[in-house]
Amino acid sequence: MSPAGEALSPARGTAPVPHGTAPTETRTHGTNLPQSRPREAASPGTRPSEPPEAEPVPAVKRFLPPAPSELRHFEPEPAHEGVRPRSGPGQTQFGSLRPSGTFAPEQGSPQPQHGPPRSDALPEPLVTGRQPAPDPEASPDAVLIRRTMAEVGHIADKVTSYFYALLFVRHPELRPLFPVAMDTQRDRLLKALLTAAEHIDNTEVLVAYLQSLGRGHRKYGTRPEHYPAVGECLIGSLGRYASAVWDAEMEAAWVRTYTTISQVMIDAAAADELRAPAWWFAEVVSHDLRTPDVAVVTVRPDRPYPFLAGQYTSLETPWWPRIWRHYSFASAPRPDGLLTLHVKAVPAGWVSNALVHRARPGDVIRLGPPSGSMTVDHTTDSGLLCLGGGTGIAPIKALVEDVAEHGERRPVEVFYGARTDHDLYDIDTMLRLQRTHPWLSVRPVVDRRAHLQLPDAVREYGPWNEYDAYLSGPPGMIRSGVDALREIGIPSDRIRHDSVEELVTTGD
Repeated sequence: MSPAGEALSPARGTAPVPHGTAPTETRTHGTNLPQSRPREAASPGTRPSEPPEAEPVPAVKRFLPPAPSELRHFEPEPAHEGVRPRSGPGQTQFGSLRPSGTFAPEQGSPQPQHGPPRSDALPEPLVTGRQPAPDPEASPDAVLIRRTMAEVGHIADKVTSYFYALLFVRHPELRPLFPVAMDTQRDRLLKALLTAAEHIDNTEVLVAYLQSLGRGHRKYGTRPEHYPAVGECLIGSLGRYASAVWDAEMEAAWVRTYTTISQVMIDAAAADELRAPAWWFAEVVSHDLRTPDVAVVTVRPDRPYPFLAGQYTSLETPWWPRIWRHYSFASAPRPDGLLTLHVKAVPAGWVSNALVHRARPGDVIRLGPPSGSMTVDHTTDSGLLCLGGGTGIAPIKALVEDVAEHGERRPVEVFYGARTDHDLYDIDTMLRLQRTHPWLSVRPVVDRRAHLQLPDAVREYGPWNEYDAYLSGPPGMIRSGVDALREIGIPSDRIRHDSVEELVTTGD
């Protein structure tokens, strides 16, 4: 199981891509997932289209934020023409940003949450093409941002291609930071920027999202000086395709918004650099093929790796440099420091197929920092209702171990969903835990045997209104599971799962 989209992802790699020529136009527009497994010697893949020769790239000025204005939660300071501000924590080429006392970058190693973990720890994904719902309390900048997105939503492919064309033509030195094959990357950067911009008024959610992105992007080699180039090309692309509504006021709103976004990320990365490496090397110590397409992989990191049960990591294999995917830990932190992941090989899944079919003991992979908010709240004695579908049982198992290690006797009810009996690859482990802990109940739910979906099976038991719910599995299961849990009376603030947006490329 794995949330996916650290979307602002220039990735640090070992094989720079030649960038002596501008990108040429291609009509291969599609999803993030490749449609077929690439060859070992991958070509540059899908590249963004170059601005048409007959219509030259419009000049995009060097953006400097205007004087502080309506932005409610942040106070950008103006930079001055003719002065190149330093690029570092607290200041970018777009100007400095001072939080107005509402937050600060996180410090120290991951800490257990106090109070219920939030299921909305990351913004919901941007739904392109929809009209934004009226919000009488929206700030002036938020109104302008949403108007832009409503204008360009139906042509997101064109905006994305043009954005990368501008970025790689104007800043070719950044091309080697991105994966060789851009078809798995091309939508993520723009989607993350637009998603963050859409939530500019929601400080609590936005800041947590951006801080996580900022910390995670250290592994790609992203530096503070890279952010102005991205902002310049973002605003240039939006200005071109939202020309019907674009004006100086809208441009200024985007400059202020991007200043906010980039500064939170830069500050979070700078704070994280003082306490943790950008990545960890980890050696594969065991590889257990449970089914023809599911492997349990255990690795030993080269230094202590702090994380909480229920969290996930990003992972890069030596076979696909600069291609990172997310996988949840299948155990609570262990005294020996080993980490276990459950991986399902999916069609055209570059990383998942490499981990299942190629990885062997002795191979070395890279791990990014831990992330995720689907952790146990140990300040309460509420029961846990856990739904795990497929390899989504991995973090559920970690949560059970976490409760056991804390010596709690709170009830934990686990529904383990699979399509067939054969897919219950970890049922023996879960039943062994059930025999050890009398407070634990494990119920396998097999679709083809009972013709019953996992969320529907939960309705037959209960009541669950006094439980905290945890969901892990494919995006469709998460969505239907949340709906089912709400219908049977579990409040939304007691339903925990990682962002559905991050689950879109689960296990690829």
